[in-house]
Amino acid sequence: MRPLTYLVACSVDGFIAHRDGSHDGFSQDPDYFADLFSRFPGTVPTHLRSALGVEGENRHFDTVLMGRKTYDIGLKDGVTSPYSHLRQYLFSRRMPSSPDPSVELISDNATEVVENLKHESGMGIWLCGGADLATTLFANRLIDQLILKVNPFLMGSGIPLFGGEIPQTALTLSDRKIYDSGVVILHYQINHP
Repeated sequence: MRPLTYLVACSVDGFIAHRDGSHDGFSQDPDYFADLFSRFPGTVPTHLRSALGVEGENRHFDTVLMGRKTYDIGLKDGVTSPYSHLRQYLFSRRMPSSPDPSVELISDNATEVVENLKHESGMGIWLCGGADLATTLFANRLIDQLILKVNPFLMGSGIPLFGGEIPQTALTLSDRKIYDSGVVILHYQINHP
């Protein structure tokens, strides 16, 4: 079964974005980004890959899951297919249709769709954002790994890592890296009860 990884940047107090979806305060350290892009090249949006010198093949993921608010960040700038080097799934109950033919819109049965994706052959699945989607998938025990890019600041309020209640769950730390900028990447395996 393919693993589903929730890999996302957050503040120390657990927010993945400000309420308006902006990302002020997150590290812009070039050494951190260079290492991150070499470790996870598939997570760099397609339209930024050449500008950032990212040439690596997908190492971990061949599929990306996005909530609507996460997808809207690129859409505001006219980016309708942010990860064309991956199979893209957009989860939204409100969008009438996908803005791009290479992005499959999922309007209902999110857990069933993700369960089916996990049973397909291929590389891992990346949940790149969507606090509400993360809550739904976590509640149904579909997220296997959590990789947090913890940035050294307190946001105070914003969009949390999970948009709703989740059960208390033990995690097993499987890897970590600390950057001079203060960013810490933590890899956790999820031990669902």
